[in-house]
Amino acid sequence: MKEIIKDIGSRVKELRELSDVSTEEIAKELNISENDYISYENGEKDIPVSILYEIANKFKVDMGLLISGEETRMHIFHVTRAGKGRITEKREGYKCKSVSDRFIHKKAETLLVTVEPNEIDVPTTNTHPGQEFNYILEGSLKLYIHNHEIILNEGDSIFFDSTYEHAMKALNNQKSRFLAIII
Repeated sequence: MKEIIKDIGSRVKELRELSDVSTEEIAKELNISENDYISYENGEKDIPVSILYEIANKFKVDMGLLISGEETRMHIFHVTRAGKGRITEKREGYKCKSVSDRFIHKKAETLLVTVEPNEIDVPTTNTHPGQEFNYILEGSLKLYIHNHEIILNEGDSIFFDSTYEHAMKALNNQKSRFLAIII
């Protein structure tokens, strides 16, 4: 996994350098510290999907290129078999798997997200441009968004403006899995 994180970081760095954008400029646009941004490029920290999504949009490339290093080729359909998909973000208690990374010119990113239970009261929040749809496949989840706490159970869904800070927490000491579609 560490090697994948380094590879993604080096692709992001190469893209930024080819676009003649400084680390200071891109960090400011992403609303993160320059030190955090540099640690992403150096592969010292895993790049959150929300940041990767913003970088791909800024440089007008498909997020799949940043993740895999390969141009996306599928333009009619793309099948991801059960248990497959490319892990795009993994941090303690949280894993994202892209299930559409090979489809070219996507209008949305589709991710299978697993949130493991933990002792943290309120998890770290996240923001990104656009909108997000989550459909709970397994377990229960508490979604924190813009001063609201919403409990979602298996079969529930939510659609929200992802420019507002949001975070997820698995409930009942069980993992939660959901399909996330970022538009």
